[in-house]
Amino acid sequence: MNHMFRKRCFPRAVYVHMLLNDATQTELILSGCAPGNERRYKGTPTHGIGRWKYLLPKQAPKKKKDRNQTKQILSATDTAHGTLNVKVSGYDMTVVEHYSQYIHNLCNRLGIDVAESYALPTKSTEVMLVQDQGNKTYVDAVLKTHQRVVQLSSLNASLCPVFVDVLLKNQPEGVQLSVKEHTEADFQARFKARPELEGLLAQISQ
Repeated sequence: MNHMFRKRCFPRAVYVHMLLNDATQTELILSGCAPGNERRYKGTPTHGIGRWKYLLPKQAPKKKKDRNQTKQILSATDTAHGTLNVKVSGYDMTVVEHYSQYIHNLCNRLGIDVAESYALPTKSTEVMLVQDQGNKTYVDAVLKTHQRVVQLSSLNASLCPVFVDVLLKNQPEGVQLSVKEHTEADFQARFKARPELEGLLAQISQ
């Protein structure tokens, strides 16, 4: 190759394009060899290059889902229960969490439909003691109650006694278990009360 030709070409910008026509002729096109170090593309406008979103069809904006929207509560039938809440509570968060996971896995194995699984706000209880001399009280300990709920839908009536019996036999110590029908009050209990915000909203509405 000529020494002068080597200086005036960009080796990385060389592209070989092979075109085969009916006569089986091969055409080689070499591009990218610009004389010297001049950048001819520097003054070329580049507005709109690489844009592709305008080619897609316009879609309607998605509506934001209301997180506080209540779900439909299923009613009980002759052969199945409605929406049930399996509530697990205790002072040890690790044991409560593992037991709720066990209930969820058991439902999956038995083919029971799990609507959702969630945690309720932690409740704190202060244990007060009275001094030996005097009437003053002081905080001796703070007990935190952790709660988990596994919500079931359309539990078969014939399978329910077996399911509850298995849960009671595998219930760990220090953990309370309750099974009840889901209500609107149970849904509102998932959210922490904010009296200050509620008071401000009441003043704005007035």
